[in-house]
Amino acid sequence: MITISGTISKGWMHQTLGVVFDREYYFDPAKRHAIDGRCNEYAATEFPDMGLFYSESNLGRLRYWNSDQVLIGGIQPNMILGMLLGADFVPSAGRDADITPGCLAGKDLSELPPPEALLRRELVRSFDCQIARVRSETGVSLRAIPPFFWDASGRAAIHGVLTSAQKLCGETLFLDMLTDPERCLRIMQWIADAYVVLCRHFSRLAELPITDVHVGECSCCMVSPALVEQFVIPLTSRIGRALGPIRLHSCAASTHLLETFAQIDRLDSLDLGGETSIRKARDVFGPDMPISIAPLPRDMSADNTEPILAWARQTLRDNAGGTLEYVYHLERSYNIETIRALTDHVRQQQDFEPPRSRYG
Repeated sequence: MITISGTISKGWMHQTLGVVFDREYYFDPAKRHAIDGRCNEYAATEFPDMGLFYSESNLGRLRYWNSDQVLIGGIQPNMILGMLLGADFVPSAGRDADITPGCLAGKDLSELPPPEALLRRELVRSFDCQIARVRSETGVSLRAIPPFFWDASGRAAIHGVLTSAQKLCGETLFLDMLTDPERCLRIMQWIADAYVVLCRHFSRLAELPITDVHVGECSCCMVSPALVEQFVIPLTSRIGRALGPIRLHSCAASTHLLETFAQIDRLDSLDLGGETSIRKARDVFGPDMPISIAPLPRDMSADNTEPILAWARQTLRDNAGGTLEYVYHLERSYNIETIRALTDHVRQQQDFEPPRSRYG
C-alpha cells in the first residue's frame, strides 16, 4: 500500500492568511480552536485533491480529525518538559514557538523533581482545567485533545530522550555523553519517566486511550550507532513497554542506524528522512514494517520536478512492495506545484490508497 499525506506549517498560514501565533493561541483553547478551524478550512478549500492538513509536522492526521476537536496545550513535547523545568515559552507570530535554551545546563541532578511531582505544577494544572472546561460545556459538541496528542487517534507524541536532552542541556550534551555518560544517562532516564507520567496523566484525564507513541528522535543521526545503542535504545524500549508501540522518527540520514533501531522493543513503524535508504530499511525490517519517508527540502523547493520524481521512483523501487507513506510539511519556501507533481506520481501507483477521513 502506498499513500501520501502532508501537513501545513505555521509559516505558510501566517504568510497566506495573516494568522498570528501569539501566546494566547497556545494557551486559550477557544482561540486555538477558531484559528485551527480557519487553517483547516483553507487547506480543504485550496488543496482539496492533496489531503493536506494543518498540524505540527506530520503529527496530526487528517483521518483522525474533525472540526469538533480542540487542542489543549498543543505545544512541542520537549518544550512542555522544558517549561515544567523553568524555561520560558517564546512564541513567534509567523513560525513555530520555542523555549529559552539550556534549562538543565550545569544544573545539579538532585534538582530534578520526581516525575510524578510534575503533575502538581501550574502548567499541568492549567491544562487540566482547560480539558475539564471543554468537556463540561453544555450544548456544545467539542472534544478535548490533550497535551502530547494531536488528534483523536490515541497516538501520543514525544521527543526522544536524546533529542529532549539536547534541547534541555544544550549542544555540550554530545561531549558529555563521552566524558560523563552516567550523568547523561540519568538525565535521559528522567526524561523517559517524565514523558510516561505525563502521557498517562493526560490520556486518563481526556479519556483518550494511548494506542501508540510517536518518538521524535531527531538528534540520533548526530551520534554513532554505539551511542544510540547505549543511550537511546534501552530508554526508547522502556517507553514502548510503558506506553505502547513505537513510531520512531529520525529525520536526517539514518541508514547507518537502521540495524541499531531494530533493537527497540515494540518498534511498530518508522518515519524517515529522504536521505535514508529504503532498500536498507527493507533489508533490515522486511516488507511488513510500515515506513513513512519525507522528500528532501531542496527537492520540494525546486522549480524543476525531476529531482523529486527521480527520488520517488527510486524509493518505490527500493520499497519492493512494502507499506510506504510519503509525508511532507509544507513550508513557505517550498514549491507547491513540485509537491503536487509528487502527489500525482504517487497516485498513479497501482497500490495507491487515497486519504480518507473517519469522520466523513
